[in-house]
Amino acid sequence: MDLSLSLADEAFRTEVRAFLAVAVPPDVRDKVLRGEPLLDSERDAWYRALYERGWMAPAWPAAYGGAAWTPIQRLIFDEEASTSGAPLAGLPGVFMLGPILIAFASEEQKARYLPRTLSGEIRWCQGYTEPGSGSDLASLQTRAVPDGDEYVVDGQKIWITQADRADMMFCLVRTSTGEKKQEGISFLLIDMTSPGIMVRPIKLLSNDSEICEVFFDGVRVPVANRVGNEGEGWTYATRLLEHERSAVGNVNRARAALMRIREFAAGRRNGTASQLDDPTFANALARLHIRLQAATFIQLRAVAAATAGERPGPESSLLKIIGTEITKDLAHLAMSAIGYPAIEKQAFETIRYFDSLKLSILSGSNEIQRNIVAKRILGL
Repeated sequence: MDLSLSLADEAFRTEVRAFLAVAVPPDVRDKVLRGEPLLDSERDAWYRALYERGWMAPAWPAAYGGAAWTPIQRLIFDEEASTSGAPLAGLPGVFMLGPILIAFASEEQKARYLPRTLSGEIRWCQGYTEPGSGSDLASLQTRAVPDGDEYVVDGQKIWITQADRADMMFCLVRTSTGEKKQEGISFLLIDMTSPGIMVRPIKLLSNDSEICEVFFDGVRVPVANRVGNEGEGWTYATRLLEHERSAVGNVNRARAALMRIREFAAGRRNGTASQLDDPTFANALARLHIRLQAATFIQLRAVAAATAGERPGPESSLLKIIGTEITKDLAHLAMSAIGYPAIEKQAFETIRYFDSLKLSILSGSNEIQRNIVAKRILGL
């Protein structure tokens, strides 16, 4: 595994740093570094800056408007963005749906959706999870029944991020039943303004409502909005989830968070001693550092595989497990660093801690990811 940086890669890092210094306003940077939520206008400004620079879709081919970065360039950007306090650089339509459309959609679908997804004209949400089909996604029950040149969709989705702000949904539906439930699933692109769709936001502990329930009652979707062949949606969905899991287990963001906790603890003093002199706290910090080093090596293996032309595989499940568990423990350590009496004054740390707990379920629970690792990596 040779991931030594070339002169061109070092020049690219310099270019990224210069861009971030201008594109990320100081107030946004401070919010990100403190873990505070951003306003929609602040996120939109960041996405606009990326789009205007041609960096909105790092992994897309240049033919579709992507940056066509190498895996090492994508790693460099993520490292620099994480330490500089840049917002997360990914809309679901870009980093999840885009690669699926490029690989499996018709030319007409690519021409219709990819440019407007890249520009932000179309905002997408992901319609996978259902009340009875979370980790066991293949058991989903939302039905799409053919009727001429349309499907009639009935059912319910839940925990759909920003469904109330989305223009379109990429959605898994059941188009047939058989012995193997994965074979009866298709992949549809659904206009969220279609008659028969009802979106109900779910209020969170933070008082925000970024996730929703979505109900389909006789919703008509053109057959032309099906990606690929009928009944092959499971294949496309699992490919998409590989990209999502790699993003959820974000090692670079975790490393930047660990650095911030260390700096905060070093400044918390009791006489001549800092919090870093507390053996219990120092040991917890050291254990997290060691785990992050191990996660970094797994990430580098994934980068090396991508450099060799391989797609994200079961390593994405491994990264998802390790990355999300480290993120949860980092949030807990941050609360310890602040001190429980002060948590009320820094409520965003409490919210971030509780928010980190959902990551072990997001994109397929960590228990399911362990099964994938056991089967596909360990051969059990």
